[in-house]
Amino acid sequence: MTVHALYVLAAYSVSALVLAALVGWILLDQRARRRELAELEASGARRRSDRRGAAA
Repeated sequence: MTVHALYVLAAYSVSALVLAALVGWILLDQRARRRELAELEASGARRRSDRRGAAA
């Protein structure tokens, strides 16, 4: 394998690892936000856009 091929392989490997880490971070954050939203809804908090709970 040439030096150039090793450089390209290393660059692709680092890029793949960074992308995988970002996807993992997004998925973990999504899970945390959904859990927080479920806790808020269970405590009686409602969204301002939710018109069903508003007394019109």
